[in-house]
Amino acid sequence: MPEWRKDPVVDRWVAVSTERAKRPTDYRPPAEQKKKERCPLCKGHEGDTPPEVLAFRRIDGKSDLPGWWVRVVPNKFPACRVEEEDRVITEGVNVKRKGVGAHEVIVETTDHEPNLINQTEWQIQEVIWAWRQRSLDLRGDERLKYISIFKNKGSVAGSSLEHAHSQLIALPMVPVEIAAEIDGVNAYRESTGTCVYCDLWRQEAAGERTVIEGNEFLSFVPYAARFPFEMWIVPKKHEADFGRINEAEVRDLAGVLRESLRRLAWTVFDPPFNMVLHTSPVNDGSGGEYHWHIEILPRLTIMAGFELGTGCYINPTPPEIAAAALREAEERRRELVTTVREVTAGV
Repeated sequence: MPEWRKDPVVDRWVAVSTERAKRPTDYRPPAEQKKKERCPLCKGHEGDTPPEVLAFRRIDGKSDLPGWWVRVVPNKFPACRVEEEDRVITEGVNVKRKGVGAHEVIVETTDHEPNLINQTEWQIQEVIWAWRQRSLDLRGDERLKYISIFKNKGSVAGSSLEHAHSQLIALPMVPVEIAAEIDGVNAYRESTGTCVYCDLWRQEAAGERTVIEGNEFLSFVPYAARFPFEMWIVPKKHEADFGRINEAEVRDLAGVLRESLRRLAWTVFDPPFNMVLHTSPVNDGSGGEYHWHIEILPRLTIMAGFELGTGCYINPTPPEIAAAALREAEERRRELVTTVREVTAGV
């Protein structure tokens, strides 16, 4: 029978199908059409982007020239700008605000490669360090209250560029989704005296919804997953602010993140996805009891009238089935590699 499941942090319900549930082979994401135009994010095309605000490069390298391995540039078509005045204007019941903020692109590799899973763990570590550095730098502007870091992979997920990249948007307000999570965290702590995310990862560890467990992070399919094969990566250490991540945590996160994305690709044919980093607000004073984490949201289904009209979701793949398939993905890949080698050797 179908089930209604409640998210443990926010007041959100998900309808989970337990009958006629979709398996991994039931999903066939549309093939991405390769773009033929010049890619502005590739090595040697630095002049196609605005001047870089951060780059990890050779010590003898020069800005906006080759020699980098991770590069951060302002978005050429930004949703908001640091140069804007922060001014609120009220027009009757309507309120608007000047478009102050920051919108940046983190170029994750020099090569024209759309998939982060094909990078080394060291390269992914460098990407995480770039996220951290820009988060720390931008919070120096006290007008900014939240720094959103996210990745769109595939055109269905909203990406207009094939080249592997993530984005950062710094906002002059705390987003409603983050505010709701903070309220949920605070209510849970008031009721139990503990952190809901700490209790959550401990309950999920080594359970039927676990995907990968590292030394510092746990990757699992949440109990009330909104999307098929949705995963959360939660740090085991209680920490509100992603900006405080340390070297050991960066190393472990790079491995857990890469493996989570690889298993997603192997299980459901490399689907489009959104990845979002949820962290505490800055220059705001709220979120001190929050617990930062990463959410990976595959785009295998379409949000329609029910989801948009109610805020509830329908997930046709039970989280337990999704997690089992993701755990088995590495074993299936090894079997395939072994078969290919045996066939090749016999030719």
